[in-house]
Amino acid sequence: MNELIGKDIVVRTVTLYHVGRFVEISPDGFLVLDDAAWVADTGRWSTFLTTGKANEVEPFPGRCYVSLGAVVDVCEWSHALLRDVK
Repeated sequence: MNELIGKDIVVRTVTLYHVGRFVEISPDGFLVLDDAAWVADTGRWSTFLTTGKANEVEPFPGRCYVSLGAVVDVCEWSHALLRDVK
């Protein structure tokens, strides 16, 4: 997963979705994201991934830490980061 450092990613966890710039994996087991947002409603997952459009978005004001134990999957995000509340 280190090959994704510096890239924009979408992280699907057991309960939530996060989009942001992958900074590092912390020593205590967290994915560290900059310019991140929590996505409460993606709509259709495939549409979200192909268009970058979400129904509900809440940007983080600073860094976001996502526990590796909660991660289901990670993929590259090829759209603008989601920085506006929606």
